[in-house]
Amino acid sequence: MGFSNGPANGPPSDAVAPLGNYVVAVGITVVVILSQYFLPQLVPFVRPVYASLATGLLIVYGIPVLSFLLLVGLRPLRRFFSNPGLAVVEGLRWYGAMSILGLVAAFTIVAVLAAVDPSAVAQLSKLSPPLVAAESDPWFWVGFSFVIGIVEETIFRGWIFGYWLVRTPSQWFAHAVWTSVLFASMHLYYGGTYGFASGVAFAELFFAGLGFAFAVRYTRGNLLVVGLLHGAHDALSFSTLVWKPYGEEVYYLLILVGAIVFVVVALLRTQEPRPMTPWVAGPAPPPPGSQSNPAIIWPPPPPGTYDRPPLPTPPPAGPGRPPG
Repeated sequence: MGFSNGPANGPPSDAVAPLGNYVVAVGITVVVILSQYFLPQLVPFVRPVYASLATGLLIVYGIPVLSFLLLVGLRPLRRFFSNPGLAVVEGLRWYGAMSILGLVAAFTIVAVLAAVDPSAVAQLSKLSPPLVAAESDPWFWVGFSFVIGIVEETIFRGWIFGYWLVRTPSQWFAHAVWTSVLFASMHLYYGGTYGFASGVAFAELFFAGLGFAFAVRYTRGNLLVVGLLHGAHDALSFSTLVWKPYGEEVYYLLILVGAIVFVVVALLRTQEPRPMTPWVAGPAPPPPGSQSNPAIIWPPPPPGTYDRPPLPTPPPAGPGRPPG
């Protein structure tokens, strides 16, 4: 099984990479991201490498990006900037809707824990590890969050989820679910910090990832907007270190705006946009209602099918016969 994506012995640049390439790239990504949680404890001499911001990010994000570039290629990212206007609407509405579902799930978990083990709920008062690490320079992390958001969305919604939008777009929902589970599970530090109460964080992460996947699917591949929304989500969390309580209030305001957009779109839009068809080979689907209208022929015939044949050339005018 070949793992190259070049034109010589791999798929052409416009083709979907082999499944084996994709599986290897995802496996490398999972191992590299999880390595930050156990490798520094197992191998003490690599601790400075992971502790440094530059080298740590180069390992955790650089190796997955390089793996996908070499093994899968750029096909799942080809619409990174497409449909910007639609992407803003779809990004906001799905972020708002799924964030509300995440909050409902989080409050449900808290209620159950409060009834079963109140001490577990007390763990939620702790700062998360990213906030602890950002206390020395929170404003840097507020700005850098947008870079991290775009990179993470490129990896998870671009390559890991987007590969299936190219390969089997009709099965998008199942892939949106399991890739969102994978995305949430990569944040293992919540488990070590909150114990049983970490289900609150994992629920919110899962629904956020699901909302981003929905937005990418309905914008036909735009990753920039979901990357910026991901960055804004994280930036508002970091801003609570220096802008409390306004950072938290703006965070809920963003969710409210997204929820309002979701409701407005649901009321005004009579039909969802047809997703992903530009990525599917073959003829375009017929317009709505064309199958029941005999006046509309679908698919359209080749050009020139109904062209009238040229008229015969009139004989030249003879003597005593006027032209025309």
